[in-house]
Amino acid sequence: MALLNSQPRALGSDAPDFTLPDTVSGDQVSLASLKNERGVAILFICNHCPYVVHIEDELVRVGREYTERGMKFAAISANDFVRYPDDAPDKMKARAEAKGFPFPYLVDEDQSVARSYAAACTPELFVYDANLKLYYHGQFDDTRPGQGVANGKDFRAALDRLLAGEQPPENQKPSIGCSIKWK
Repeated sequence: MALLNSQPRALGSDAPDFTLPDTVSGDQVSLASLKNERGVAILFICNHCPYVVHIEDELVRVGREYTERGMKFAAISANDFVRYPDDAPDKMKARAEAKGFPFPYLVDEDQSVARSYAAACTPELFVYDANLKLYYHGQFDDTRPGQGVANGKDFRAALDRLLAGEQPPENQKPSIGCSIKWK
């Protein structure tokens, strides 16, 4: 496992467009279908990364809570599932159903969406405002596998600020996790 930090992105930059299949419903989900008056969170995750597994239960709670407050979410896995079969679409579907993901779990088989977002690791979190301008690109919280219980403090704070109409957090710490498994 190669440990990486996410690379900074300019706040206010546009969300790259995409249309990807949801592994649970089989439906195509586009960025346009997620756009709404509150905001959109795009979450690059996967099944096997211990950094994702560490935050997964709390991420599901955050997803439920903030969906009720009007946010939209989509999780995307871009890992090469030929080399990493735990991240194959059927396993993604099983994981989403078992954990009760309140958001679509999309597969980026050709990895073009991850590349367009310049995603580097899992988990890597992007929050866009109602105009699909980047508002937050940072860590879920300060905890790490084996070092505390995930609480989503940083991610929640960013979502709360967005929903309150406040400026983005000034100190956005990069995500830390496993490298995306490129083909």
